[in-house]
Amino acid sequence: MTAAAPSISTTHVPIALGERSYHIHIGCGLLGDAKSWAGLPASADALIVTNTTVAPLYAERLAAQLATRHRRVLQIALPDGEQYKTAATLELIYHQLLGAGCDRKTVLYALGGGVVGDMAGFAAACYMRGVPFVQVPTTLLAQVDSSVGGKTAINHPLGKNMIGAFYQPARVICDLDVLDTLPARELSAGLAEVIKYGPIADVQFLDWIELNLDALMSRDKAALAHAVRRSCEIKAHVVGQDEREGGLRAILNFGHTFGHAIETGLGYGAWLHGEAVGCGMVLAAELSARLGLVEAALVPRLKKLCQRAGLPVQAPPLSVLPLARWMDLMRVDKKAEGGEIRFVVIDGLGRAAVRPAPDALVGEVIAAHAAAA
Repeated sequence: MTAAAPSISTTHVPIALGERSYHIHIGCGLLGDAKSWAGLPASADALIVTNTTVAPLYAERLAAQLATRHRRVLQIALPDGEQYKTAATLELIYHQLLGAGCDRKTVLYALGGGVVGDMAGFAAACYMRGVPFVQVPTTLLAQVDSSVGGKTAINHPLGKNMIGAFYQPARVICDLDVLDTLPARELSAGLAEVIKYGPIADVQFLDWIELNLDALMSRDKAALAHAVRRSCEIKAHVVGQDEREGGLRAILNFGHTFGHAIETGLGYGAWLHGEAVGCGMVLAAELSARLGLVEAALVPRLKKLCQRAGLPVQAPPLSVLPLARWMDLMRVDKKAEGGEIRFVVIDGLGRAAVRPAPDALVGEVIAAHAAAA
């Protein structure tokens, strides 16, 4: 039986960061609603940063709204995929801005998923030492995670998201209607970032996800509205206390230390970010249980939920991603200190912590969950 879901009227989640504060707007039909854009920074020029997949679907609709606010609305469609989240692709944004003579009041609009949002945000942080930008996420993963909180970055062959900046948007517009065109694999990837909030912060939300996963998978708008809003509320609470990941904010990386190693080790784009995080959460839960921090029952519970969401729960075969390579990649994770790998672990269900773990134990966990060759 599916639990009752809230209405889908537009809601607003505040991110309280003093002069850098802003709101996340969550609802249906927001892309074409003039109220979504009211009160944003004014400028002569705007640049919509999108990708070749999203541009044909939504770029003109956004441009029509922005034409009432900006004298000139430019667009750039980047190649689509994690493998293009690079310095070379970032240069395309700078080239567009400089070639068009855009000034320091130009507003960037990031229309796309996490890759677009990260690169547009990083470009905004750097162009003329900082111009305003607005997040318009078009994937579930971006709506519940990457568009919120101001982390922007590009990848490097030696590590994911290792080059970037903390730079907050002026607003985040989460239009649930754009999720109608999201491929099923991308929807599943986004659900990984929804699921993660339960074990680390809200047991009742974890229960709700288990009850309502079928509704989320079928893109029920009321269920999606609740999932996006609650995810954003949890992230807003954490970011409001630790904007630059000096401590508490690291808990939002549950499953990511293992997940980033999978992404980098296999080559960016082989697994979607959310797929790697889904698998990484299972490994992190196993590590937590072996450290005696949480009941062992969490591991099959989380594994079953991720499987239902269409996420991989077995790590790549050790013949494809050897254990030594895993360890090397995790040692350059941003949470590592002095070469010591630190993991987000579940320290009692609904509570997370960042702790080191013996290399031998980590190796046992990886080997136990690696797929057969």
